[in-house]
Amino acid sequence: MNRLEGKVAIITGAASRDAGVGNGKAMAVLMAREGAHVLLVNRSADRAAALQAEIEAEGGSAAGFAGDVSRAEDAEAMVQAAVDRWGRLDVLVNNVGIGAPGRVEDVDEDQWHQLLNANMTTAMLCSRAAVPAMRADGGGSIINISSIAGALGLMSDVGAAAYAATKAGLHGLTLSIAADYAAEQIRCNCIIIGSVNTPMVSYLGEEARERRRQMVPMRTEGTGWDVGWAAVYLASDEARWVTGVLLPVDGGLVALRDWPR
Repeated sequence: MNRLEGKVAIITGAASRDAGVGNGKAMAVLMAREGAHVLLVNRSADRAAALQAEIEAEGGSAAGFAGDVSRAEDAEAMVQAAVDRWGRLDVLVNNVGIGAPGRVEDVDEDQWHQLLNANMTTAMLCSRAAVPAMRADGGGSIINISSIAGALGLMSDVGAAAYAATKAGLHGLTLSIAADYAAEQIRCNCIIIGSVNTPMVSYLGEEARERRRQMVPMRTEGTGWDVGWAAVYLASDEARWVTGVLLPVDGGLVALRDWPR
């Protein structure tokens, strides 16, 4: 406990869209349990407020922030809100993202730009806003949330060209931020998430859920809590010498997918 005592963290896309525990919620709850003050950023003020109430009921420290971080002014206001409330910024988790099916021949330009905006522009704007605040306090940790689609291409009959491209782009952004700010003790790492069971994929149904479990080398299903604990580590001083890492949390799928079974 108290691995993040006194740290201030911002998590974008913090509250789950439906019942259950999404990656953002798990990260927020665990960071608060470990002693962090957590700013919960969502476009929906009601969802952020509900998660804030859950965290506070456990004795944690959190506040909601309603905003659209694909807009520079909201990203900047988000950082200012955290600094105004708690006096500093130590951790930023770029967790906003959307998906869409379609091979490259099926993707229209509007869909392409929508995913680029949601999956990459938000991370750039939030990081751009966060770096000066982190610099003022001697460093910090930026954590980008990606997907195995960005590492594997996500083979299927429907494809995921725009989603895979934007998530792969997030890997490059991670490495660029890590390289540019390493000497200032601002770390940047990326969690590559596998087939976890969260509210975001609940619409797929039980058959798809089982198929996703079976494709994992460990033959087990991941949850938001698995992602949350990885984020706690990367946010903590335990990871003070870790930057530029693309960390798969996927039951071995990225590393072992071609091994015979």
